[in-house]
Amino acid sequence: MKNESLDFFHQAFGQLAKTLPGAELPWLRTARRSAFEQFGALGFPTTRHEDWKYTNVSSIGKRPWHFAPQRNGCTDDGDLRRIVDELVLDPGGHRLVFVNGRHVPRLSKLNGLPQGVFVGSIARALREMPRRLEATIATQTHADGFVALNTAFLADGFAVLLPPGEVIDQPLHMLFLTDEAGLAVQPFNVVRAGARSGCTIVEHFVGVGDDAYWTNAVTRIVADEQADVQHYRLQQEGSKAFHIASVAAAQQRASSFASHAFAFGGALSRTGIGTSLNAENAQATLNGLYFAGGRQHVDHHTRIDHAEPHGTSREYYRGVLDGAARGVFNGRVIVHRDAQKTDTHQVNYNLLLSRDAEIDTKPQLEIYADDVKCTHGATVGQLDENQLFYLRARGVEERMARALLTYAFARDIVERVRIESLRGRLERLLLARTPEGERIRELL
Repeated sequence: MKNESLDFFHQAFGQLAKTLPGAELPWLRTARRSAFEQFGALGFPTTRHEDWKYTNVSSIGKRPWHFAPQRNGCTDDGDLRRIVDELVLDPGGHRLVFVNGRHVPRLSKLNGLPQGVFVGSIARALREMPRRLEATIATQTHADGFVALNTAFLADGFAVLLPPGEVIDQPLHMLFLTDEAGLAVQPFNVVRAGARSGCTIVEHFVGVGDDAYWTNAVTRIVADEQADVQHYRLQQEGSKAFHIASVAAAQQRASSFASHAFAFGGALSRTGIGTSLNAENAQATLNGLYFAGGRQHVDHHTRIDHAEPHGTSREYYRGVLDGAARGVFNGRVIVHRDAQKTDTHQVNYNLLLSRDAEIDTKPQLEIYADDVKCTHGATVGQLDENQLFYLRARGVEERMARALLTYAFARDIVERVRIESLRGRLERLLLARTPEGERIRELL
C-alpha cells in the first residue's frame, strides 16, 4: 500500500481508537492495535494475489473515507421508518436495524426470546458480557487487509449467543442501512450456537440513495455439536457502493450450516464465504445467486474444508450477467487426509445475456483422502436456442421467451430458500431485474 494511503488510515485509527465501543477493555485495545498493525503489513489485496486476480480494489484505498457517521444522516427519522417498514420481512418478527453502521433501538424489535439467549448489538454485548466475545475477537486470524481493518475499526454489528438446546424459531432479520456519502461502515457480527441449538439469520444490506460509500462486513459463526445455523445474505447496496464481506463458520460433530448468498447491488462487491467441518458427520450447504448489469462487478469466493470423516457438503451457485457486467466465482473444496467417507458436490452455472458480459469461474477440488465421493463442475453460456425455439413455436414472442428462460434459470436458487417472506422478496427482485418482469408476474 502506498505510504500516503497508509498515513490516512493511520490518522483515522488514531482519532477513533479511544472512542470506539469497548475501548476500556485491555484485551480489545490490544486486538484492535494488533489488527491495525497487520493491516499496515498486509495492505489491501492486489490483482497479483491469486484470490484477487480478477477483482481490482485499488479504488477503495484511494478514497478519503470517514469511519464514524455524522450526527445527522442524509435521511430523516420519518423517512427511515418508512424505509424500514418497506424492507422488513415480517412486521411482527425479530429485527435489529443498523443505520450507518450503528444499532438503532427505536427501529429494532425483538419478541420474547428463550431464557439465556442474547440477541443484540455488539456494542451492547461489549458493555454487558465482554468475556463471551473475547475468544471470538481476540483470537481472530486476518486472512487479508479487509478483515484486519474491520477488527481495528470494530464499532458495531450483531451478536447472537445461544446456550445449548435453545432454538429461535422465527428468523432474525439484521438490516443494515447506509445513507451517508463517503462513510466506511465496518460491521462485525458473531453467531455462537451451543450444542443442539438453532437459529435462522438474514443479513440484509441496503443502500439509501446513490452516493458512494463502503461496507466492509465480517461475520463469524460457531456451530457446536448438533447445532443448526441457517444464514442468509441479501446484498442490495447502492449503485455506487463498495461491498466487501467475509463469512467464516466453524462446525462441530453432526452440526448443520447453510449459507444462502444473494447479490444484486453495488458497483463492486466481493463476498468470501467459508466453513470448516471440524468433526464427524457435519453438513454444509452453500447456495448463491448473483444478478448484475451495467458495469457492475460481483465476486464470490467460497471455501469448504472437510477436516474429519463422514462430512457432507453441497454447493450450488448461479450467475446472470448483462450489459458490461463482470462476475467472478471461485469455489474451493478441500478434503483433508483424515476426512474419509466425505461426500461433496459443487456446481456453478452462469448465464451471459450480452456480448460484453464476462465471467471468470474456477471450481477447485483438492482431495487428500482416498475413500471419498467428490464431484464438481461449471458452465458458462447464453440462453439455449432449442428452448427459445420451443417457446416461440408455441406463440411466445422472442423477448418474452428470453425473459421467461432467464427468470427460470435464476429462480432455481431462490426456490431453495426456506423463509417464505424472503423467497417472495427475492422473486420480486428477480422480476424487477428481468425484462418483461411485469408480464411474467401476471402469468405466475
